[in-house]
Amino acid sequence: MNMTDTSQNGADSTPNELRERISEPFVQMEADYDPDKPIPKGFRRYIPVAVVFLALTLFMVSGAYKYLTFEALSQHRDALVDFAAANGVLAVLVYIVAYIIVTGLSLPGGIWLTLAGGFVFGGAMAGAYTVIGATIGATLIFLAARYTFADLFHARAGSHLAKMEQGFRDNAFSYLMFLRLVPVFPFWLVNLVPALLDVRLVTFMVATFIGIIPGTFVYAFVGAGLSAVFESGGRPDLGIIFQPNVLLPLLGLATLALVPIAYQKIVKAKA
Repeated sequence: MNMTDTSQNGADSTPNELRERISEPFVQMEADYDPDKPIPKGFRRYIPVAVVFLALTLFMVSGAYKYLTFEALSQHRDALVDFAAANGVLAVLVYIVAYIIVTGLSLPGGIWLTLAGGFVFGGAMAGAYTVIGATIGATLIFLAARYTFADLFHARAGSHLAKMEQGFRDNAFSYLMFLRLVPVFPFWLVNLVPALLDVRLVTFMVATFIGIIPGTFVYAFVGAGLSAVFESGGRPDLGIIFQPNVLLPLLGLATLALVPIAYQKIVKAKA
């Protein structure tokens, strides 16, 4: 390193320029919001759709769609448990792929799939498998919305897009965390809007992965206790997430997720 050149550069700098250099962070973080990111050309833009189509084919051929109701779960519970016991890793992969498809295609019945996972694998393991599958599925539909069917999904999002836009512009990660923790908008919509507003893929994936953990594990552990429900002939309480002892902690986490946004607004107001 040439010390003479460094000294000369410092000598030529004004005091204000020196202060600006000192205040600059050593590591520059990329912005969450990137409206100028180019869309892939050619075949690459259709890869997410091809993956979703393949997953849908596997889902339909395997007959997994038949298990997305409580009645089907109750009727086939022994077969599901036996399949998981006999196949181990394969059963886990089938479950994760099924969740990728259900999430990626916004199919109804995802909650029953989560309960089934809890019943078969136990609350903790099912929660982990579900978070992985749901994150991958959400990412596929995110990529499809951004690169392949942007116009179609933009029309589907409609007026909801404008309602979310400012939040994503202020702090994409924190706002997405809030939306994942508290289901203010439908899950499928929260998959689409960040893509249409050019939120970065890594930001979307990390915020989705972390944000869906609490709610997912609640329902996975409900599924783990289904044996007693089956024996009594009743139905599980799907409104458990709205009970105060569950909802209040979720609201607390959601509030924490909004703290960076509030801080930014305060700083801007003082500037």
